[in-house]
Order: sequence, then C-alpha cells, then structure tokens
Amino acid sequence: MASNGITIKPVDKTTWSDFERLFKSKGAPSYCWCMAWRMTKEELKNNTSPSRKKFIKKRVQTETPIGLLAYVEDVAIAWCSVAPRETYQRLGGKEDLDKVWSIACFFIKREFRNQGLVDQLIENAKKYAKKNGAKYVEAYPVEPDSPSYRFMGFVSTFEKAGFNFVKKAGTRRHVMTCKI
Repeated sequence: MASNGITIKPVDKTTWSDFERLFKSKGAPSYCWCMAWRMTKEELKNNTSPSRKKFIKKRVQTETPIGLLAYVEDVAIAWCSVAPRETYQRLGGKEDLDKVWSIACFFIKREFRNQGLVDQLIENAKKYAKKNGAKYVEAYPVEPDSPSYRFMGFVSTFEKAGFNFVKKAGTRRHVMTCKI
C-alpha cells in the first residue's frame, strides 16, 4: 500500500521495532502505547506505561491486529489504530453491527502533519479491515474545537471518507460507521 512516497504497513512481528521507535519519538504517546481503549479488566489492575507497552506487544506477538504504520522511506512517521472492535473496550459503538473494525486513534509526527496523511491512513485502514473480513469500519471522532479526544480524528475528516453519524458516545465523541 503506497502513495505519494508514503508506504503503509500493518504492525506485526516484523514491524514491531518500527512501532516501538515511533512511539518513543518526540511528541509520541509513549505513556499510552495505544492501550487506553484496549485494556481488559485484568490489565487495568497493572495500568502503568511499561505495562501498557508489554500489553500491546503481547497482542502483536499473538498476531492480534493493532493498526497501521505510515512510512517515508524506511522510517515510521505515523500510526493509525485499527483493529477488530472486539479487541477494544468501552468505545460505545453501534452494537447491532457485526464484523466491525474500529479506528480508535492517530499519531503523526509533527513535521508530517497537515499533509493529508490522516485521509490516507483512513483509506488504508478501510482496505486492511476489509481484507481481514470486516463489513464495517467504525470511528469515534470529535469536532475540531473539542478539548479532548482529538487523537481520534475529526468528524469532517470521516464524513469526507464516507462515514455516517450514528450516535454520540459521551459528550464529545461521535460514533460514525462506513460500510466497506
């Protein structure tokens, strides 16, 4: 999956070190390791940054999909969390759909922002989910003026990508779905 000099690859055992390097880079969410929406009740009992890294690595080692990396040359510069919805907790999605994958967050290194990379990650997430048996992709974006959850993307971006509003999840997040 490549476009405009950007290559997109799933995080797996072969790309784990790239994911790890990206999450340790300046401004990256290394405190979270993209576990905020994934932790089980048992994992919540040991909710520390080093533990979250171990939890996400275990998912990769057991071949549980966790998301996509965007590369420039051989360097990971962006991340999109996309995985089967059942691998997440508490997202507040549309429960009557089956074979749903969720896009839960993005991280793009500062120097690569505002270049359309989120759009490219969403399109690749849809293709990746479909290739792995999904019928729907669900997202939980906010309005641009939201004081929180901005890492989940913006409503207008998902509208442009063919997602439709379903309901609110809490006061800020919008549940949006796209049939693929």
